[in-house]
Amino acid sequence: MPAMLIPAIGCMFAALSFYSLGVWRERFAARLKGNHLLFFWLGWIFDTTGTTLMTTKAGKMALNFHGVTGALAIALMFGHAIWATVVLVRQQERVLRNFHQFSTLVWLLWLVPFVSGLTAAMFA
Repeated sequence: MPAMLIPAIGCMFAALSFYSLGVWRERFAARLKGNHLLFFWLGWIFDTTGTTLMTTKAGKMALNFHGVTGALAIALMFGHAIWATVVLVRQQERVLRNFHQFSTLVWLLWLVPFVSGLTAAMFA
């Protein structure tokens, strides 16, 4: 296994862990809180870092299902974290209590490229 691949995989699993913790803790709390926001940002940071390392190893970004959905997922995660930040600053109770619906949707969409990457790696 190439040396650059190990930290890239570690970053992707850290992204999965942090992002999942944020989304599911928020869902079970039934209200968006600051610690959830921290996990969203950490998930995005590790996902972006892992993706950058893997793209560097590959030498280019692939224009295939995994590459396109991965880029969209990073953009969705970023938008999700930005919107969560805005919601926390505004402190509108109704939005704070319903934000988990949006979070869960983004998380499910994020899983698509994560799983496609795992699948591609297993059969490569």
